[in-house]
Amino acid sequence: MKTLLIQFKSLVMVAFVLSATSLFAQKAEAPDHSYQLGAKINEMTITEGGTVVVATNDGLVGIKPGENELLFNFTDYGRVKPEELFYVPQAPYVIVGQTGFANLSTKKAVIDYMSGKKLFSTEGNGWKQVFTCDVMMPQNKLVVSGFQKGGEKSASVTPKVAVYDLNTGKEDYSFYLFKPGKVTMRNYAVTGRPLLLEDKLLIPTSQGIIAKSKTGETIWENKIKNVNWMTNNESETDIYAFAKTANLKNTRIYKINADGSEAWQDERKVKGAVSNFQILPQGLAVVSDVAGGSGTFAAKSESKITMFSAATGDDLWEKAPKTKGYVQHFYVMDDGILFGIASGGINKISYDGKTLFKKPLKTGANILTMAQTPQGLIYITSEDANIVNLNTGEQVWKKPLKFKRAEVVSSDYDAKNNRYLISADEQLFAIDENTGEASTLTKSNFEGKEDPTAVEVREEGILLTSDQNMMLLDWKGNASWHEYHRAPGKSAFGAILAGVTAVATAAAATSAYHAANQNRNRLGNYTSRGQRYANLGDGMAAAAGASIAEMLKRFKATSATQNAQFILTKLDDGVGLVKVNKDQGNVEKEIVLKNKKPEYQVDEFGGYLYYKANDKTIYTYNLNN
Repeated sequence: MKTLLIQFKSLVMVAFVLSATSLFAQKAEAPDHSYQLGAKINEMTITEGGTVVVATNDGLVGIKPGENELLFNFTDYGRVKPEELFYVPQAPYVIVGQTGFANLSTKKAVIDYMSGKKLFSTEGNGWKQVFTCDVMMPQNKLVVSGFQKGGEKSASVTPKVAVYDLNTGKEDYSFYLFKPGKVTMRNYAVTGRPLLLEDKLLIPTSQGIIAKSKTGETIWENKIKNVNWMTNNESETDIYAFAKTANLKNTRIYKINADGSEAWQDERKVKGAVSNFQILPQGLAVVSDVAGGSGTFAAKSESKITMFSAATGDDLWEKAPKTKGYVQHFYVMDDGILFGIASGGINKISYDGKTLFKKPLKTGANILTMAQTPQGLIYITSEDANIVNLNTGEQVWKKPLKFKRAEVVSSDYDAKNNRYLISADEQLFAIDENTGEASTLTKSNFEGKEDPTAVEVREEGILLTSDQNMMLLDWKGNASWHEYHRAPGKSAFGAILAGVTAVATAAAATSAYHAANQNRNRLGNYTSRGQRYANLGDGMAAAAGASIAEMLKRFKATSATQNAQFILTKLDDGVGLVKVNKDQGNVEKEIVLKNKKPEYQVDEFGGYLYYKANDKTIYTYNLNN
């Protein structure tokens, strides 16, 4: 399936569901590795780096594929709930956080899930309470603020900040916000994510932003209170700070000079929460999302797009473009901003506020793909598809391809025949890339009441797949072979998603991590899905460290599903997993799980099966062999 290289939230590796067949009887295959965890297993998470983090009643356990021993066994905090875990996007770290009385954080730990090392913990590093605990990439540092134990009583109630090197876990430097005894938490509390710059650290507090040197010297401070997050331009001469308004519904934006003074006469206010902020040569592009309310005069649920002057903070547009919904796609281009709305519609506006499309482009809802092609902008929604001129918005195809609102729409490009293939509505459509003429290559005749969920161009034809079906078509749409592997029954599928993948978690990262997702605002070329996961590593290229280097190897590796699909099915000896060749349709490997309701996860990229053999044991199978 071809997809666009867009937001970090669309770049997800799915914790796999699979398919079924009745094959010859076989005894359960011995696992490649067996891990005794010593406590009841609650869930499994496949991380971006390919290691598996297992939550048990005793804590967290790490498993690295192919290793004989557990990677780590973290039991310091006992059972960890899902909401107490945060997988840092594009970094090999999981942060464990537990709160105590009044929702104050008393337990915090950072684990490198590639090396298995515990790099930080409140107990081990002498902290009694933590305000903030943030990983800074690409610097590969950890910034912690709060109260540290030890010393005089006044020191233990004075806010302190420390910076740790995540390659070693050692402290780089630390300092008190003020001389112990001068202020208390009641006067000063850290209110958001600090900003780590080349020669200073900016800490947002309830009384203002404080800039500190590595020696703890106060470089400057101002009165911009209760800031939630900050960002900067590349040269670090301009700082932008974001704070929620008193009603917590809107956002205040400040520009700060290198000396800490305010660059604008007044802060700027935007409705809703800022979801995208771009520092451009033409100005500051801001997307904010307004949550709708109830009642006749309540605000609508929609995004606002604003363009501010970086120099003065003035609104550069006399009239903001209408969105009538949430911005789902947002791309910075040479001549303006291209955006797509989740409820349907695409438009383009110049940096001086003029509409570049002759009229807003009407599309179906849920824009799945927006990408560049030689003919123009291709868009694919849950209801239609077309190519339009990127300069005018006019249709390149005479009329859009329309289909019923489909639950799953997938597409690929057939270079041999110069056409786009779109699978939707139980049909496979072929669209000539130049004329836009559409024809139906085939209608779905999948078994088990399934419809195709993916289309992929192979060397010998076109592959359609679903959970339980695989079919290879020739270039005219005739079936070369069709394999159906009967599902094991609904009871087995209830346990497939026993956990989640950390890629999905990363996709939900807050705006504080927007710097790691800058590539989401660049309109990509219509390209193969095999490239999607490799591009997750782009944001890590500037970081250094052994664990990061190991993650990058995975990003650049070939997916285990490039030439095979893994399918859960009912075998003669019980429920099992089969590996089916995408070109020939033959079963290359099968594993009997000997369980009517197996709980498992498949790392489709790395090619490993993680199977919960019993409440305290996990088996792993290498599916690449």
